[in-house]
Amino acid sequence: MINVGIDVGAKNIKIVVLRDGEIIGKGISLAGFETKETTKILFDETIKQAGITPEQIDSITSTGSGRKAADFAKFSVTEVTAATKGATSLFPSVRCVIDVGAEEGRTIRCDTEGKIIDFALNEKCAAGAGAFIEAMSRALEIPVEDFGMISLQSDKEIPLNAQCAVFAESEVVSLLHAKTEKKDIAKSVNDAVASRITSMARKVGFEKDIELIGGMAKNTGFVQSLKKALESEIIIPENPEFISAYGAALINE
Repeated sequence: MINVGIDVGAKNIKIVVLRDGEIIGKGISLAGFETKETTKILFDETIKQAGITPEQIDSITSTGSGRKAADFAKFSVTEVTAATKGATSLFPSVRCVIDVGAEEGRTIRCDTEGKIIDFALNEKCAAGAGAFIEAMSRALEIPVEDFGMISLQSDKEIPLNAQCAVFAESEVVSLLHAKTEKKDIAKSVNDAVASRITSMARKVGFEKDIELIGGMAKNTGFVQSLKKALESEIIIPENPEFISAYGAALINE
């Protein structure tokens, strides 16, 4: 069987193509303003790269906040369902899935069979997601891709009191004016996001093993902050940003 999973997120679109459970193609693209058109273009490019035609595909399943943009998909599942399916399929021992993307963060508790027991979502606020990091990197005038490594250079604890991205940016500017080093501010930002995600994890009653997926899993500074906040090691899969698309593809396998 050939199955395709499409994760249409707030910032990026991710596609995974499976043949009998094995990945034979994957693609990623910025969603942009014309999400519907971008999704179709990426779909066409990804299946071509996989060496298949649309007629060979048995199922196409969409997920993500913008999943309606993939209107050619026959099936659709929630982000929580796709994330849990993908994460637990790779690591069956996982009992808590933490998914942090550009604009949303979620924690999911599941049982020994990978079934969802409870979950919590970040409110409509960027302070618990990647967009918060991007905003703070602009305020600090450092590349967002370097944000994690820079924060790892600090060992200071500087509380970031603001829970809103707008107010936090003002707080960061104030810290800069006070001659606080950028590495220390970067660490405080990662610590703040980790604290918010940890609060959600405690709300659902997390237990080991814990798996982190989504684009924020590539921020090494955030990963370190989250490990410390949770007081636990964290499993990070290869290509963590593709796990929800992978899970969507598995749904109808």
